[in-house]
Amino acid sequence: MTKPSSNLFMYIGKSVRDEYGRSIGRIASFGVNPNGQVHQVFVEQGDGEFSRYSSDQFRMEDENTIIVMPSVKLRVKSLCDEIPLIWRKDQALNDLVEKKKIPSEMFNDLHKNFEGALNQLKAEAQATLESIDKQIARCGLQIRELNSALINLEIEREIGKIDDKAYQVGMEMIQAGLTRANSEKTDLEAIRNQLSNILLGEASAITQPKEREKEAPQVSAASAPTPSSPTLPEPPVIVHVKTKAGT
Repeated sequence: MTKPSSNLFMYIGKSVRDEYGRSIGRIASFGVNPNGQVHQVFVEQGDGEFSRYSSDQFRMEDENTIIVMPSVKLRVKSLCDEIPLIWRKDQALNDLVEKKKIPSEMFNDLHKNFEGALNQLKAEAQATLESIDKQIARCGLQIRELNSALINLEIEREIGKIDDKAYQVGMEMIQAGLTRANSEKTDLEAIRNQLSNILLGEASAITQPKEREKEAPQVSAASAPTPSSPTLPEPPVIVHVKTKAGT
């Protein structure tokens, strides 16, 4: 948690919102390890219920602006770091055994460990994708409902059931809601694509340039064939982002 002050308890009672501007609640307390490190934040929600968040989900823009990030963003960031790292380690292990720098029995044990860790991360990534899909669907439903509310507002104004002042208030509220929902949906779709690219093409996404050169056949300019297909796209950019646990 980024903190402008060493005394975090001074932020008790401060309002918390999400990155799209929605009000989440107010900070009630912190979970502190014996060594003094803050690892949890307790937030009272608008309905009086309390939620517990990881401290990693929070950032403070200033003394009075506290933002809580969705946990799914933190998980995607972690998976997009860990999956390529394990893959690279396993590839390095293969290179070492081919160069006879490690005994084959050690290779087998380490390879199984890397393979097991990679499969577990892939399973977690797939579960995360399913969670993101549900959140995207939720945003889509909210957008449809808000558009319906907007149409109904227009109809009621048209037939003279609401005056211009009430219409303007309602319009501003609905438009703000649509902006938030669309922004969240766009962000979710972006991190979904990012994680999907890792799962669908991890090898091509993280292959080092020198490995590509090694695999490419050497041909002279005179004998080089004319490409019949477009150049493969560059590897996807992995965006590091930091997210209420269990979202």
